[in-house]
Amino acid sequence: MKRFAIVGHLATTSAAFSLNDLPGSGGRMDVLCRCVNSSFFLSHDLRRDAECYLILCGEPGPEKTVLFRGSEVRYLSPDERSSAALIKKALAIPCGDEFRESTPGVYIRRGGLSRLLAEFPFAVLDEGGEDIRTAGELPENYLLSDHHNLTAEEESLVGGYRSYSVGPRSLHADHTITVLLNEMDRREA
Repeated sequence: MKRFAIVGHLATTSAAFSLNDLPGSGGRMDVLCRCVNSSFFLSHDLRRDAECYLILCGEPGPEKTVLFRGSEVRYLSPDERSSAALIKKALAIPCGDEFRESTPGVYIRRGGLSRLLAEFPFAVLDEGGEDIRTAGELPENYLLSDHHNLTAEEESLVGGYRSYSVGPRSLHADHTITVLLNEMDRREA
């Protein structure tokens, strides 16, 4: 199972955002939606062996985590609005400490990065990390940040984790996922 966790520093934890204004009212929800699409979409198919965790850290709080599970997800189309609509539906239901399904393959719960790190070992995708093309065996779980760098508190949580880079230049989070999955596909072929 390949897992991607993306920290959305400004991403709203309320369903009150507009599907017509994902960058503004959604707190850059557009970035997270593109990451969902990069985690799953192939030409004419979905990656069934992937999960994507969106860690929503914005207002009004508290932090929430939305999980997309490739083996179960339905109603997901390759556009930002489709992903955003599924996130909006998840945020509209009451959630507790355990994942609750909002639509097939989409789940939500309270809690953020520290809780997720306690459940799975993650590697960090960072420009200063080991190059994925020359690295030995690659892990299956990766943590990325949205358009902001990880905060000092988040950095302290992942300080001892291995970090990997997809190349010498800083890429958008969704592009980083695509390049990484391409490398993993090549190794598996």
